[in-house]
Amino acid sequence: MAQKIYVGNMNYATTEDALTNLFSQYGEVVSATVIKDRYTEQSKGFGFIEMADNEAADAAIATLNGKELDGRRLRVNIAEDKPRNSRPRGNFGGDRGGYNNNRGGDRGGYNDYRY
Repeated sequence: MAQKIYVGNMNYATTEDALTNLFSQYGEVVSATVIKDRYTEQSKGFGFIEMADNEAADAAIATLNGKELDGRRLRVNIAEDKPRNSRPRGNFGGDRGGYNNNRGGDRGGYNDYRY
């Protein structure tokens, strides 16, 4: 079963090929991904490695955690699933209300006083 590894504190110039070469010393690398900003395509300074063998992944983690690559000390550990928050996507506002003192939501309404 494949083991996913988090690699943090990377130099922004570190490439996926460099990560593959570094981790392939310990076993078969299934995939290497450098996480990039979606707009600028600039590296965010971390990535993920997927290795085919758990023992090879453990050996790579033990050896490479704290090792320097491209002038930065890497943080290497087992990747954990990112918890999904329940924050809704899309419309964050409530009902804006109505008129005639009909609050109709959380924002109040238009006062139409006709005496």
